[in-house]
Amino acid sequence: MNMVIVYVLALIASLFLVIKTADVFVDNLVEIGEAKGISQIILGVTASAVGTSLPEFGSAIIAILSGTPDIGVGVVIGSNIWNIAGILGISAFVAGVIETNKEELRRDGIMTLITALILMFFMIFMTKLNAAVGIIMIAAYCVYLWFLIKKQKEHSLEQKNNAENAENENLKIEDEVENRDENEIKEGIKKEHNLKRNYIMGLVGIAGLVIGCKIMVWSGVGIAEIMNIPQMIIGLFALAIGTSAPELVVTLSSAMKRLHSLSMGTILGSNIFNILIGIGVPSLFMAIPIERLSVTFDAPVMIFVTSLLLIMASRKKKLTRWAGLVLMLVYIAYITIRIYISV
Repeated sequence: MNMVIVYVLALIASLFLVIKTADVFVDNLVEIGEAKGISQIILGVTASAVGTSLPEFGSAIIAILSGTPDIGVGVVIGSNIWNIAGILGISAFVAGVIETNKEELRRDGIMTLITALILMFFMIFMTKLNAAVGIIMIAAYCVYLWFLIKKQKEHSLEQKNNAENAENENLKIEDEVENRDENEIKEGIKKEHNLKRNYIMGLVGIAGLVIGCKIMVWSGVGIAEIMNIPQMIIGLFALAIGTSAPELVVTLSSAMKRLHSLSMGTILGSNIFNILIGIGVPSLFMAIPIERLSVTFDAPVMIFVTSLLLIMASRKKKLTRWAGLVLMLVYIAYITIRIYISV
């Protein structure tokens, strides 16, 4: 009984640590991205998505390398289902609407569905996810990053052209230009100082995430063993939802501030990262066994909620409060059925 209390307290403490350090990491990473002129959509599917996915990635890779691969795979699949049906559902319901655009649905939405199908394919035809699978997944993520970098270059070029046009249209007298240049120099020095601080705090956030994820997996495994709960259930629900807390905070906050592309991009990019890197990297080091129920139930549900999201978001170019309610009900139905068939 005493150990149960210790594990529960450790789990709560680790969740708090993960949430706070992920918040520190994301805030500083986003500031760096904005200082470099990165678009909101690209920030969402890269900086915000990767930053908020670090808890899932850390928990999955530590669990797999620690000899509990069911938790590792469960964290990834469970997090992806929760990200869409839970987090986007809650965010759309609370904020009232999350607007979407063709670009993020065509590129990032379809890529999210493709990665889910890739994982499903390997899970059906293989008994274990090996190094070959890991190489394919990491290669797929590199191709995706290449497209994002290409898009960012186009965005930067567009910004540069707009700035040049604005400068040509708003010429000022010589002394005003000199004053402006002096102010720009001072502002540049200030931004450079802030960027150094952002880099340092980003590293602090990563360190805290690693420590928090290690404690989280340890306490999760301990609770599962004492209470005779299948490790896959712990991975699918407790750890999946807990490690996705940063996504919930960032997505809901972005939706409330009407930063819709950042909100949607965080979830889509996170799901892509979770599969291609969260499973791809650890499979390079050891073969990951496939749990049969995850093939017949969990992975199909992940594909279903992804498809449902794309259909609802593309119809009216937004997720309404009613769409959010539908997604939440789907998640409630999922966890109810999953627990029932696992008992």
